[in-house]
Amino acid sequence: MQQFTEPKERLLLGPGPSNVSPRVIRAMTLPLMGYLDPTFLKVMDEVTELLRQAFRTSNEFTLPVSGTGTSGMEAALVNMLEPGDTAVIGTHGLFGQRLADIAYRCGANVVTVTAEWGKTLDPAAIEQALKDAGQVKLLAVVHVETSTGVVQPLAPLGELAHNHNALFLVDAVTSLGGVDLRVDEWGIDICYSATQKCVGSPPGLSPITLSPRAVEVLRQRQTPVQSFYLDLLQLERYWLTARTYHHTVSMSNIYALREALIIAMEEGLEARYERHQRNADALKAGLATLGMQPLAEKGSQANPLTAALVPNGIDEARVRRSLLEEYGIEIGGGFGPLAGKIWRIGLMGESSKASHVLTLLHALEALLLREGCEISPGSSMAAAHQVLSAK
Repeated sequence: MQQFTEPKERLLLGPGPSNVSPRVIRAMTLPLMGYLDPTFLKVMDEVTELLRQAFRTSNEFTLPVSGTGTSGMEAALVNMLEPGDTAVIGTHGLFGQRLADIAYRCGANVVTVTAEWGKTLDPAAIEQALKDAGQVKLLAVVHVETSTGVVQPLAPLGELAHNHNALFLVDAVTSLGGVDLRVDEWGIDICYSATQKCVGSPPGLSPITLSPRAVEVLRQRQTPVQSFYLDLLQLERYWLTARTYHHTVSMSNIYALREALIIAMEEGLEARYERHQRNADALKAGLATLGMQPLAEKGSQANPLTAALVPNGIDEARVRRSLLEEYGIEIGGGFGPLAGKIWRIGLMGESSKASHVLTLLHALEALLLREGCEISPGSSMAAAHQVLSAK
């Protein structure tokens, strides 16, 4: 008989996916139903209401798109942009570049405002781009850039977008559920995320929310949305209004998302944000004793994901491979100009635990000592303990 590969238990401390609660796994075993079963429609309503709480919005148009975070990114852009529209897009990492790429594929005139990878976008540069670009349809930025661990302040950008009569689009793939995010208060018109990071669910869904202003722009399109599967008006008719069939949704993933959101609300959003910060602070304190500093500057370091500069002379890929093979711990490497220079360490959702911080530091310390680094054994865990005990 053919032998098949058996998946292995891993401690997922990379840029995603993250580990999930046993409650979420159990939820995925709930009975399958028809996509228009009255009981399942009630589950859908519960999911959309929980998502509104997570996004901190009163937007009626809030639902999970089938697919990973990139499906949310694509849905946001293909629904909002028509050929000839102008989009100003902030790029200071891989996923800002991906926003620009998809906008270009929509036939938009794309104006990019760039910053060095590891830095935040300059609001003055964005304001100048909005002034110079003429009639701008939307301004798009990434809240937490997963390729660099940088968190971008959003409220000033929302004000700039609206001052220029543009929609404000935000990628919250790595921030929803782990970083303070206020869709309504910060004037965000389109915001999408993913379930496999701070939300605490498996990959497969991309929550999205649209302000009434964005919905009105969507309804006034002059051309059909280029994607049938990601057509938000058709998804609205299934999820929110007429209950008209569009596609067969993944019920098991929806059950999982509902349970993950219930867990988040039981914890409380503020407590959840504080947990992510506490564990990130402990991680950074431990990494500092190992000769590693965050790529991002103080004040712009994202708690769910730390991009740590690898010590000089260390083969980062070899250490990552040893972490996985010997300890069962996954962390991520760098993209583009940061390839070979950083480790991307995620403490997101269920994976953001003090015990996981200590487990990782213990393993990293052992591997770096083997690599010849001059570090004091036990120093990283002592530094992390100090932070954790002070909180």
